[in-house]
Amino acid sequence: MVSDQIEREVVIAAPVDRVWSILTEANHLHSWFGNAGVEIDLRPGGNISLAFEGYGRFLGQVETVDPPRQFAYRWAQEADVAPNDGNSTLVAFTLTPDGASTRLKVVESGFSGLAWSEERKTAQFNDHTSGWEGIMNGFVTYAEQLVAA
Repeated sequence: MVSDQIEREVVIAAPVDRVWSILTEANHLHSWFGNAGVEIDLRPGGNISLAFEGYGRFLGQVETVDPPRQFAYRWAQEADVAPNDGNSTLVAFTLTPDGASTRLKVVESGFSGLAWSEERKTAQFNDHTSGWEGIMNGFVTYAEQLVAA
């Protein structure tokens, strides 16, 4: 049986308000995550669209917006389809001040609830596990370069 959630945590040498902006504004999201385009309506129930070169456009719905502490969205695990209970996972970010820095935690959950074969769920979980490692490292690099500029 596939694990249900992935957790990653990083510390960014930037204040929490700045990290919040980088996490939630489309122009920044495009730079560290959705490399082929991002659209976001930053409110609970708002739409989010994340496009990735070579993978397509993934649609989601914003679940939580609690500046500058929590941001969460549910996104479909297949390109160009709306998220629903059988095809989506929840991505939740938590920001915590850590001195002059910010601790950023991401949890993606719901893999066990995907209406897919165990083999396909496991492959998706493994892909996202390695993906979040690179994405969060890229987030740190991008955020700290912006703050230093």
